[in-house]
Amino acid sequence: QVQLVESGGGLVQAGGSLRLSCAASGQTFTNYIMGWFRQAPGKEREFVAAINWGASFVYHADSVKGRFTISRDNAKNTVYLQMSSLKPEDTAVYYCAARAGYAMTRLEGNYDYWGQGTQVTVSS
Repeated sequence: QVQLVESGGGLVQAGGSLRLSCAASGQTFTNYIMGWFRQAPGKEREFVAAINWGASFVYHADSVKGRFTISRDNAKNTVYLQMSSLKPEDTAVYYCAARAGYAMTRLEGNYDYWGQGTQVTVSS
């Protein structure tokens, strides 16, 4: 079992920045692919970014590429999502997820554990 707790969400003006954190506990953090997803009101949850255990492979959705950066600190069992140049359409609940193994994936059904989510609201 892996427990995930997100933090760092909040209200920010368009063009601003936020850094989300996801603290993991339970099984060995380095055994997991870590991902970020988001769900806007009335929309399905969508992939944002993923990172492998050694941070040698990272994926970002086209909608956030160049603005968001995923990273991880295995010593702290924490994964981050640095968000810059935020837009109102980035408003959503952001979820951290963990996938056992080594295969990178953007599909939420392939992730084994989820956090409770943190709200990000970008005002225009």
